[in-house]
Amino acid sequence: MSVARSIDPDRIGFDPARLGRIDEHFRRYVDDGRLAGWQIVVTHRGEIAHSSTYGMRDLEAGAPVEQDTLWRIYSMTKPVTSVAAMMLWEEGRIELTDPISRYLPEFADVRVYDRGSVLKPYTVPAVEPIRIWHLLTHTSGLTYGFAQVSVVDGLYRAAGYDLGVPAGADLAAASQGLARLPLLFQPGTSWNYSVSTDVLGRLVEVVSGQRLDEFFAERIFRPLGMTDTRWWVDEADAKRLAALYAPHPATGKAFRADTIGRAALAEPTWHSGGGGLISTAADYHRFTQMLLRGGELDGVRLLGPRTVRFMTRNHLPDGRDLASFSPEGFSETVLDGIGFGLGFAVVQDPVPARVPSSVGEYYWGGLASTAFWVDPVEEVTALLFTQLMPSSTYPLRSQLRQLVYSALVD
Repeated sequence: MSVARSIDPDRIGFDPARLGRIDEHFRRYVDDGRLAGWQIVVTHRGEIAHSSTYGMRDLEAGAPVEQDTLWRIYSMTKPVTSVAAMMLWEEGRIELTDPISRYLPEFADVRVYDRGSVLKPYTVPAVEPIRIWHLLTHTSGLTYGFAQVSVVDGLYRAAGYDLGVPAGADLAAASQGLARLPLLFQPGTSWNYSVSTDVLGRLVEVVSGQRLDEFFAERIFRPLGMTDTRWWVDEADAKRLAALYAPHPATGKAFRADTIGRAALAEPTWHSGGGGLISTAADYHRFTQMLLRGGELDGVRLLGPRTVRFMTRNHLPDGRDLASFSPEGFSETVLDGIGFGLGFAVVQDPVPARVPSSVGEYYWGGLASTAFWVDPVEEVTALLFTQLMPSSTYPLRSQLRQLVYSALVD
């Protein structure tokens, strides 16, 4: 399956010349060496207005980006896991207010960091259990070791939770190990980007009775026709996988990061619901179209439309935005004017971030600078794929928004 360009973008409300600015702008990143290559897809009202590729999926091999290039989507896995959890919610098998210890007993007596150092932390009991909605909204108190901001981040790294989990751990063992670490804050009192969605993936396993990869394949990927989305790349498809890069500290040019990138070539011991998937533009396009259409695509319904609307509302307490409800740390989004729903960042007000968008737009991105958004007001979706880590290196996402919205003229 491929993603082809619309023959007549002005028929669906886009100015073709202005859409051309997208490629013109992002080509500069490749031509000056900052990116190896990229793929971009923009749709309006379910039709493709713009689809383009440029540069190399593998600089060293001289292999260009193609329609079927495989990309590590990292945290763009999180919305898929969130959809899986809400499918179980629609079946009445969980409630958002359930303590997760009902399904994951290792979280029955969690403690919260109070003061001290990595070598001698002091903790207090949690006064509120972690609930399922805390996992979906990243208000659980869990964190990421690689964030390297707090003492708790340091405790994660010391326990083997940095960019991954301790060697040989499966998702069940990873969840049990995380439960033994202190929370960054009392559940529900702040927002912090975290392994919450990995724990949510474990919860999906326990409730469904299936491994997470099996649930995804049976309940999401096969029904939606996402035939190229997987957890690792075998030898037959290895040439399609884009290489992973990072900015060179001296030149700023894309520098191959095989130490991390080669992990995609081996079957994982654990299935990371927070960042484990590899996909194509065509596959993730189908996922975003399902969301835009209220949970249904081509006669296949994963979620009810009211569930999708509920998921994509701001669920932070008192309608707060991330800027006022979050400690400093790594995130895949700007914070000002942005709320958070059940698995997605949600635009409350585009003005504070100084980036065009619609109130109610929802989105997320991945560590290697991939990104997507769904705008239910303008009926626009956009996808950006490249492989540069970390995603905070360049303002690719905000620039794509500028270019897409300035080309929408209907």
